[in-house]
Amino acid sequence: MLSVGWMVYGANGYSGSLLARLAVTRGERPILAGRSEGPVAALADELGLSHRVGPPSAELLDGVDAVVNCAGPFAETAGPAVAACLAAGAHYLDITGELDVFGQMFGHDEAARAAGVTMITGAGFDVVPTDCLAALLAAELPGAVALELAFRAPGGLSRGTARTALGEMGGGAARRVGGKLVPTRYGSPSRIVPFPSGSHRVGATRWGDLVTAYHSTGIPDITVYMPLPPGTALAGAFRFGPLRTLARAMVRRGGPSAEVRASAGSEGWAEVRDAAGNTRSATFAGPNAYALTADASLRALQRVRAGETPPGVHTPSSALGAGFLGTLDGVTVAVA
Repeated sequence: MLSVGWMVYGANGYSGSLLARLAVTRGERPILAGRSEGPVAALADELGLSHRVGPPSAELLDGVDAVVNCAGPFAETAGPAVAACLAAGAHYLDITGELDVFGQMFGHDEAARAAGVTMITGAGFDVVPTDCLAALLAAELPGAVALELAFRAPGGLSRGTARTALGEMGGGAARRVGGKLVPTRYGSPSRIVPFPSGSHRVGATRWGDLVTAYHSTGIPDITVYMPLPPGTALAGAFRFGPLRTLARAMVRRGGPSAEVRASAGSEGWAEVRDAAGNTRSATFAGPNAYALTADASLRALQRVRAGETPPGVHTPSSALGAGFLGTLDGVTVAVA
């Protein structure tokens, strides 16, 4: 099969359009695709790219050698997109932050290996920075039994991220204890974390590293924290479907402006501890989370297409190495 290139699926969304625009500035010519003809065609015309419209399928991927799935909710798109990639023999990457989707992705590892394709889940801000910090520290302190991760990403959310966050909030928070996922109240436990910008209080959240960092490091106890947004005490209310549906419908389209993306960076912290009480920690500081997502997913895609990654389902660090974070534009990493 003659390759016609790679595809951005969900190019009509906020993150998908950022990836498409960045790709063009770096000399790439992706095929744009999605479920909405008007927005996909308009962006393709603006950028001088070809486009396709429809749900993920082997037919949609005809001649495509790799797909970056930017279309949420990923609980709806990841399964069909993975099946289409396996049928077409195409590599698959996504930028999901949905905990359940991460768990499901690793069930496709055997099929991906048999097909000779690489699949990287969480190839954006969810979860490149935290996953790479976790892998870096696991190598610094072999035998670590506990891992704590925290991140800050001010600057606002896209419509897709906000709608997904409401659903995740409705599920409460979680921790990994003794290798098993354990539910906990959203925001509990909480602690003060020394980010590069200063100390901030954060609380436990429901984040992909509860799955991905466990796969990357094997550390049995993992807690992930983020700053507690206003209304945290009401998070339990979003367990009720009608209220969650109403709140999602009220989320506005769009996302942070270019000015906001340029002015609002991101940062993170990680610490590991072994049974003897020894610890190692690390931090990162970088650009806006959406800018980081576009950069990370594009660089990951280029590494995959260059044949630099092994077949199978991977976390960012298991496919690209813990040092991948430090290769991203504007990112600095410090280990203590």
